[in-house]
Amino acid sequence: MTGGGTRAGAGLVTLFLCGDVMTGRGIDQALPHACDPRLRESYLTSALGYVELAEAAHGPIPRPVDFAYVWGDALPELARVRPDCRIVNLETSVTRSEDCAPKGINYRMAPENVPCLAAAGIDCCVLANNHVLDWGPAGLLETLATLERAGVASAGAGRDLDRAAAAAELPLGGGGRVLVFAFGSVTGGIPAEWAAAPARPGVNLLADLSPRTASRVAEQVAALRRPGDIVVASIHWGGNWGYRVPPAQRDFARALIDDAGIDVVHGHSSHHPKGIEVHNDRPILYGCGDFLNDYEGIGGYAAFRGDLALMYFVVLAAETGRLVRLEMTPLRIRRFRLNRASRADAAWLRDTLARESAAFGTGVGLDEADSLILAWG
Repeated sequence: MTGGGTRAGAGLVTLFLCGDVMTGRGIDQALPHACDPRLRESYLTSALGYVELAEAAHGPIPRPVDFAYVWGDALPELARVRPDCRIVNLETSVTRSEDCAPKGINYRMAPENVPCLAAAGIDCCVLANNHVLDWGPAGLLETLATLERAGVASAGAGRDLDRAAAAAELPLGGGGRVLVFAFGSVTGGIPAEWAAAPARPGVNLLADLSPRTASRVAEQVAALRRPGDIVVASIHWGGNWGYRVPPAQRDFARALIDDAGIDVVHGHSSHHPKGIEVHNDRPILYGCGDFLNDYEGIGGYAAFRGDLALMYFVVLAAETGRLVRLEMTPLRIRRFRLNRASRADAAWLRDTLARESAAFGTGVGLDEADSLILAWG
């Protein structure tokens, strides 16, 4: 089945979801207030090198760009759909900390550049990922404080285990809420030592993807959920490249829906969109792909089209959490900006998602406005 309409109306809740939003490194250098560009990478020694690669590939970037620049054509789409909540995986520290973790690639954005999140009206940043501690505990604490001052909720990392595991509570009209529980997995590249502890800042790291772990999530959800709430489980899991969904991920996602009452499973870590399942009328987005990054001009993995991104607009019935419609807007990253994808690129995404989603019993169509529409049931 497919739902009608693209705008949440009476009795409907619309969520905007996407994959990894990486506004650090090269993008940070293009924004008005940049961190020290020096890097400790084997590939480049300055974040300005990523700006130069993008400009060599696609033309000059008008530096400094304004805070809205990077969102580009995503902004009119957000204005058209007017989602009730906007949730992203923020895959960068927001800090000037110099406590660089020895991991080869370290992302950070200057705290003074956090208005770029407000430019897109972001309500919640998921932080359970493999870059939030790139600049040490001090970098995480500054990230948390900066988002809090900016009025942006966060989930999935915290000053201690209780706060890392706490859900973000996003208000809806009529007294309901969207609850965002965020989790990380070592399969998504998160070091095990980044796990939050009772007296240690860190990530809300899943012990595994077992039924026991799903039961623990169910207990957390039951303790907080009220009638009228919509519950999102946002999970950073799996590798950067490849479409395969491991059976353990599928079993865990289904258990979250069946046992924990999760309404939307929001997966991320893959650099490209992956297949979509609808289980008991609840969507499972196994991998939403990158949304913003500074990877232009870097070779490798061209077959996955990592330059293409998707905006996921998930429309749910407010009373039941049942999926009514899933519309996806295709975009293309050029010069650190999101641009509306061509129809040919949109068709490529449709064909790819349809192929990968067929095993889950779902289909993907392309409408006259070049948006992708999920079909199921």
